[in-house]
Amino acid sequence: MMQGSLTIPDPDADLRRSLRRHRLLATGMLGGMAGLLVGTYFMPAGYWTDLLQASAKAGVVGGLADWFAVTALFRHPLGIPIPHTAIVPNQKERLGRALGRFVSSHVFTETELRRVIAQLDLARIVQKFLADPAASRPAAEALAASMPKLLASLEDGRARKLLVRLLPRIVSGPAGARLVARVLRAFVASGRHQEVFSLAIGQLKVLLTAREESLRTVIEQRIRAEGGAVIGWLAGATVAKRVLAAINNELGKVEPEDSDLRAAFAEWLGHEIERLETDPERAAAIGRVLREALAHPSVAVWLLDVWGRLRAALLADAARPDGRTVTLLSGLFANAGALLADDPAAREKLNRSVEGVLLRLLPSAQAQLSDFIAGVVGNWDAKSAADKIELRVGADLQYVRINGTLVGFLAGGALFALLSAVFGRVAG
Repeated sequence: MMQGSLTIPDPDADLRRSLRRHRLLATGMLGGMAGLLVGTYFMPAGYWTDLLQASAKAGVVGGLADWFAVTALFRHPLGIPIPHTAIVPNQKERLGRALGRFVSSHVFTETELRRVIAQLDLARIVQKFLADPAASRPAAEALAASMPKLLASLEDGRARKLLVRLLPRIVSGPAGARLVARVLRAFVASGRHQEVFSLAIGQLKVLLTAREESLRTVIEQRIRAEGGAVIGWLAGATVAKRVLAAINNELGKVEPEDSDLRAAFAEWLGHEIERLETDPERAAAIGRVLREALAHPSVAVWLLDVWGRLRAALLADAARPDGRTVTLLSGLFANAGALLADDPAAREKLNRSVEGVLLRLLPSAQAQLSDFIAGVVGNWDAKSAADKIELRVGADLQYVRINGTLVGFLAGGALFALLSAVFGRVAG
């Protein structure tokens, strides 16, 4: 096939060669059967000649009948417009509708869809994609690049209300506890928990130093109230100094990295993380605390302010390929991939969710697929439609011609022998 100076290969060239080869075989067999029939007229008269002649006649008739039937599907035999021939070109709209209904009702079915989804394991495919930085990084960059348009289409008031409504639900379930546990594990692994502990101890010491006089006065008053004015006057100041000195001394012992209190804090934190991951009651309790905290009016106001700041930061950062948005999205993809890899229940839930969405869309998709196939076939040129279908089934149909010739030959011989046996010699 030529287009300008370029040669475009025929995609159906192999099919055309196969059809031509099978058609020549069937036509050759019919021609051979006709030659055999003519040859019997030059053979000596007798029972076997008559038997061979009857068989050849029936073979020729059977071959011609099947040639007519196969040809009539795609064109008028010998170009003669015989009624009810050239069926495919004349009925392509009806065939297209029938083919569309068949595919949508018997191929694209709920049973087949479930089977394909089960074989694909979409959650595993998503997990491998998310866990591969080479694949997920471009996706993160594309998502970040579309962030400004997405934010521009999102009304601030509606987005803030959605944020206030969704966050408590997200963190109140088991997923919230797992998220807290994951954050705490990363916190402990990096040693940041000791920094927080040191900060708390330091702030406590600063607070004690700043309020030392008021604390000494409170202790003196307490001693005076419990032991009387004389005891308070004699020992109040001394006891207050010793109490504050003992507290500062104990806080000083905690500061070294190898202190017992620090080790006990780390052990307690590890135990709490494990309980968050394994104890449903503990996870539920953390979820309730987080939900109540996020539902507090002051936190809601803070979340609204967070949304405004977050939107401004995202708009400024999203256009940068090396920005924090891309890095954050890549990290989220990696974490989601790790979660799917480690949690069979999450993979099963994702597969079921995808399956549910596809099944809900199935009726509409079936109707659209049926209409699409009917439209494509109906818009084909009549000759093109016949050519496309014949190329794909014509080779098999040539075996119908071959079998018709052979079956006619055998049936004709058998019928001649039977009638000769019953009625004597049959007139040729």
